[in-house]
Amino acid sequence: MSTSASHVKAELRRSLREQRRLVPPDARRSAATRLVAHLTTLPMFRNSRRIASYVPTDGEIDTDPIVERALQLGKRCYLPVLSRINHDRLWFAPRTTNTDYVLNRYGILEPLVASRLLVRAQDLDLILLPLVGFDEHGNRLGMGGGFYDRSLEFLTRRHRWRKPRLIGLAFDSQKVDTLPQESWDVPLDAVVTDRATYLMTT
Repeated sequence: MSTSASHVKAELRRSLREQRRLVPPDARRSAATRLVAHLTTLPMFRNSRRIASYVPTDGEIDTDPIVERALQLGKRCYLPVLSRINHDRLWFAPRTTNTDYVLNRYGILEPLVASRLLVRAQDLDLILLPLVGFDEHGNRLGMGGGFYDRSLEFLTRRHRWRKPRLIGLAFDSQKVDTLPQESWDVPLDAVVTDRATYLMTT
């Protein structure tokens, strides 16, 4: 990454994270409810059986209403966990109504499950990703760790059969005009916010 692109991303990440954390609790709950209404109309969601979401942190939009709706529809839900071997990518653990959690090394809650229950990204139909910022071209600005990009790198080599599909979840205020794109970035298929659905063309 060039120095200028790195600087742009760092500045955007700082300002967008600060803005996201300032969303009041009532507005946060309302936004999550509206987002579910948008998301559940998408064929990408309705046709998926195995769906991964995330435990929100740092002001990320809440996923509990999504998981509740998905479980009502008979879908199987998963949450990301750090690899217990390489520690640089993600596996996915089943999420149920009685899942126990533990803090990982970044202070983020993860399901406490046996390793044999973990699945790879390739085994999922849909991943709902957190993000700091996004643009209309499907570029996603994350927290900077690169865990999702490394875990989903295999998708950059697929041109027809793309599974899992990737949908970013955000407040509409996290949309920016454009983001610097790097060779290792894995583009999103869509972004769903509290106000709109952005479908990306490929």
